[in-house]
Amino acid sequence: MKRYNVTVNGNIYQVEVEEVKGEFTSAPNVAPEKPIAPAPVQKSAAAPAVKKSNASGEKIDCPMPGTIVKINITEGTTVKKGDVLFVLEAMKMENEIMSPVDGSIAEINVAKGAAVNTGDVLAVIA
Repeated sequence: MKRYNVTVNGNIYQVEVEEVKGEFTSAPNVAPEKPIAPAPVQKSAAAPAVKKSNASGEKIDCPMPGTIVKINITEGTTVKKGDVLFVLEAMKMENEIMSPVDGSIAEINVAKGAAVNTGDVLAVIA
């Protein structure tokens, strides 16, 4: 056995190591395999872009960039102030976009999965 002094974090330890006797063999040399090219990734169809609004009424603007993950309304739906119209995912958080007024949905300009930016008109309440 061989003895060694080993220092770890300022502490000295005396270590005994047993010697291995006998023959050593190494693994046979094997030529490396050729790398396989990854399969091409198909891009999913992009969600439709935000439509431009021509309707008159209270416009619901997007408060921050993100993705529309849920739409709780359809055109013609009657809503009250505080009703949740959309759920917007931004910065890995889901944000509820609520109706600022009572009225009827005149126009919806986004679809589920659409990427939106700050200021985009999501819907119009008449």
